[in-house]
Amino acid sequence: MDTLARLEQTIAQRLGASPDESYVASLHHKGLAKIAQKVGEEAVEAVIAAVGDDRDGLVAESADLLMHLLVLLQAKGVSLAEVLAELDRREGVSGLEEKASRSE
Repeated sequence: MDTLARLEQTIAQRLGASPDESYVASLHHKGLAKIAQKVGEEAVEAVIAAVGDDRDGLVAESADLLMHLLVLLQAKGVSLAEVLAELDRREGVSGLEEKASRSE
């Protein structure tokens, strides 16, 4: 998990960079819709790699997805710690029970 925490810190630092100096700054400069689009694209690419039995592709696309998701979370002011706390809250709860609790 240290890797994701370090990546979150790097993303936060790069938001202040010039868009021509940093991919993260460039993406952030394009706005929330573009960031969300990139998250969607990377998710689709990860699914395609998984269905295509492309293990190396799945690893690479999953890394891209996590990175873009962290950019999106940063743009919305949501920390990785908040997401991890939600996962901790769900630990030990049946996925079916958790899903049912959201529809109530």
